[in-house]
Amino acid sequence: MRWYQNLKQQKLLSLTLLVFTLSVGILIGSLASGSVSAAKGQAVAPDATPLVIPAATSTPNEFTKLAKMVEPSVVNITSEVTAKSPSSRRRVTPGDEEEEGGGDEMEMFRRFFGRQGQPGAQPNQKPRPREATGSGFIVDKNGYIVTNFHVVEKADSVKVKLSGDDKEYKAKVIGTDWESDIAVIRIDAGRPLPALKIGNSDAVQVGDWAVAIGSPFGLAATVTAGIISATGRDLPSAEQFQRFLQTDAAINPGNSGGPLVNIHGEIIGVNTAIATQSGGYQGIGFALPANQMAKVYNSIIQYGRAKRGSIGISWNKYEKSEVLKAAGVANGVLVTSVTPKGPAEKAGVRAEDVIVAINGKTIKNGDDLVSVVSETPVDTNVKLTVDRGGKHVDFSVLVQDRNDVFKDDERFVRHRDDVDVPTARQQEGSPAKFGISIRSMSAEEKSPLKLGDERGIYVTRVEENSFASEIGIQEKDIIISVNRQPVTSLDDLRKAQANLKPGDAVAFRVMRPVPGTGNRKTGEATFQTFFAAGTLPDKP
Repeated sequence: MRWYQNLKQQKLLSLTLLVFTLSVGILIGSLASGSVSAAKGQAVAPDATPLVIPAATSTPNEFTKLAKMVEPSVVNITSEVTAKSPSSRRRVTPGDEEEEGGGDEMEMFRRFFGRQGQPGAQPNQKPRPREATGSGFIVDKNGYIVTNFHVVEKADSVKVKLSGDDKEYKAKVIGTDWESDIAVIRIDAGRPLPALKIGNSDAVQVGDWAVAIGSPFGLAATVTAGIISATGRDLPSAEQFQRFLQTDAAINPGNSGGPLVNIHGEIIGVNTAIATQSGGYQGIGFALPANQMAKVYNSIIQYGRAKRGSIGISWNKYEKSEVLKAAGVANGVLVTSVTPKGPAEKAGVRAEDVIVAINGKTIKNGDDLVSVVSETPVDTNVKLTVDRGGKHVDFSVLVQDRNDVFKDDERFVRHRDDVDVPTARQQEGSPAKFGISIRSMSAEEKSPLKLGDERGIYVTRVEENSFASEIGIQEKDIIISVNRQPVTSLDDLRKAQANLKPGDAVAFRVMRPVPGTGNRKTGEATFQTFFAAGTLPDKP
């Protein structure tokens, strides 16, 4: 039996060796096959080593932290404006000519926001909404949002999208300020919203990091970084209360109204304008400082508008230093004119006076004067010291609301809310509806009419298929009488409207500027006068 056991062991050893040999052969064959396959797969570059993607590991820095902190508070805003097309059934069309459009894309300094939709509708086409997109940021957990005025200007509806939320929220415009280009809107999201923290823009220095966040070209939550290139920048097209922070952080159409933040994620500005010759980013952007924004915001949430003090004077923003030297003063503001019946005129201030101090505080220049007066509470008396003929004279001037002081100024009239005379559904005996929106006109606007009196109200909008459109009234027409009754104000038109009912005949006396016939020297337009008349329908 011993020989049998030896034979069995030899067979087991032989089998083990055989299995081992086969395994080694298979392994070598697999390696060889793999090499051949790899070589075949890399026929173009057989000696190249495939790249290996490493495990995902985050590399956080200050900018990634900042983006995560700020993005939830930045919103995308869509404003919808219905393009008004001419009525297809005009019957009175003297001097009717389409207005030439679009030149502002070539302006170097411009406000910016993305536009979508189609150009103006054809005469027989129903006007379709045009959308404009911009940005904004949450400043209050209850849904209050700051953006630019020009993002929501004349919008029929404003919608807001929050970061990470596909739902569109309808926004209410709380108030606007055209002089700073700031607007405050509000949404009801049904929950507290993350508000950004405001920084002090007076602490901003040239060279500080600056990060812009917004929706350029509709691309939400886009983050770009740069530095502060300049502070207190005064632009040729800027309003009196706009002195900008300049940055090279990339901002483009659609960024308008978005925040410019510092490295700590605090608001230091509101992206408002760019310098460009192409319509897009060229390395120069401008943001309204946060301190100025905060003052306007606080006024809007209290009064619904920006309320500023004024004394009713005009001065030259770019006055040469020699003018003051010639007047014998080292600093101050030379008064070029005073507003008729304004605070300064009532107090005795004259043109060519040089304002050198207010309440004993030296006034260096015009910006200094505006800053002090605009922040003085309305209905407060201030002591105005002027240099008149080399002698200092003091006047007690009552600071009044800027909107009241300049109520007849064309700029303020243009931005005043339109008064709507709608095409509402009528019932028997109810006042007739004309279907127009109108605004009052300043004395300066009425001057070219050469009427010798105060007649004239400006048509800002004509409702499609309304009575006004049927008889040929158009936007930019000037109504001077209704049924031979002079119209000098909005109240005059309301009174005329109240005395009319469906079935009555009505005749508007209208003045319309004739294109291409203006006086080259004075720039005044030539007007054509005609009657637009018809019978008020039973239904609008």
